[in-house]
Amino acid sequence: MSAAETVTLRRLAWAGVEVAAGDRRVVIDPLKNTADLAGFQGLPKRPLPDIEAPPGVRTHAVITHIHPDHCDRELLAGIAADDGGTVGCHTPIVGTLDRMGVTATPQDMGERRQIGRFTTIPVASHDWRGDDQVAWIVETDGLRVIHFGDTIWHGRWWQIAKDHGPFDVAFLPIAGVLTQREGFTPTNQPATLTPEQAVEAAVVLGAKTACAIHYELFDNPPYYAEQDDVRGRFLRAAKARGVHAVAPGDGEPVPFTAAA
Repeated sequence: MSAAETVTLRRLAWAGVEVAAGDRRVVIDPLKNTADLAGFQGLPKRPLPDIEAPPGVRTHAVITHIHPDHCDRELLAGIAADDGGTVGCHTPIVGTLDRMGVTATPQDMGERRQIGRFTTIPVASHDWRGDDQVAWIVETDGLRVIHFGDTIWHGRWWQIAKDHGPFDVAFLPIAGVLTQREGFTPTNQPATLTPEQAVEAAVVLGAKTACAIHYELFDNPPYYAEQDDVRGRFLRAAKARGVHAVAPGDGEPVPFTAAA
């Protein structure tokens, strides 16, 4: 059987993604509780989709970094406390998570971790303000996806592609967020990928499908401002580059094709 017959992908809220196969699922940057975001990003524009697992399905989470729109401490603590559930993180932030009340399994950059039918691998990603961040590769049943939670454009795309590509699906932020934050001199440079940069990343990574994430949910100028028409720009840029691109709504399945 092909991965398309055994694996399902679902876009959750914001940067969240679910990869499910059999009686397990891996969720990346799941988000349910948003109170911690109000002061900087503002409140979400709409209710967040359901994130609960079906009966009998064990949940394993991995997080890209500790910003509260990617690291929902209450949700993660619950996953870690569930029978058979785990939370995975990059090694440098395991202590921070512990202080948040989240028991996590650390992984070094490039280290492979087996979770039943799944393999998770943290690889390079870069944060606009220099905080520790990784991207996550998740493999199962022949499917290989990569997820970049909050990344800026950087020079490691080519090495990731060489070491781990190509990918069936690349999940890429597209909001091109402009920020103002105390202690950081404001600039006109985006704090996350723009739609056009996301498409170029997908090209370098050799992704069969580029899936937009991290857009059209938070907009709180001047502190956190999304660029205009990011979904339309992403789809147009992908068409111009010959990239198959999708932008499913919150909670919707992610269509993909994979080799048998």
